[in-house]
Amino acid sequence: MIRGIEVVLYERKETGRDEFNHPIYEETECRVENVLVAPASTVEILDTMNLIGKKAVYNIAIPKGDNHTWKNNRVDFFGESWRVIGLPQKGIDENIPLEWNEKWMVERYE
Repeated sequence: MIRGIEVVLYERKETGRDEFNHPIYEETECRVENVLVAPASTVEILDTMNLIGKKAVYNIAIPKGDNHTWKNNRVDFFGESWRVIGLPQKGIDENIPLEWNEKWMVERYE
């Protein structure tokens, strides 16, 4: 049986603006169970570098029914911090036999 890991997602919410009119964010920690993590393929790494200039390191698969905001947010797993990049690949729940229906890429976050 395939089972994912628990990750910590930091959802950002805009709380105001600074003196240069840049948004100020507050992060809320959310624990998400059963997230699959797999290394990105060489093709995926090169494609994301060429398209958006970021280096994808892992793919994460999100469980069906998850309502968190993942785009551009920080996520922690394997003792490291990562930033969710790009756009998700999402399928139709009823047509996907397993527990996951959305895939994101993450880059190393320092």
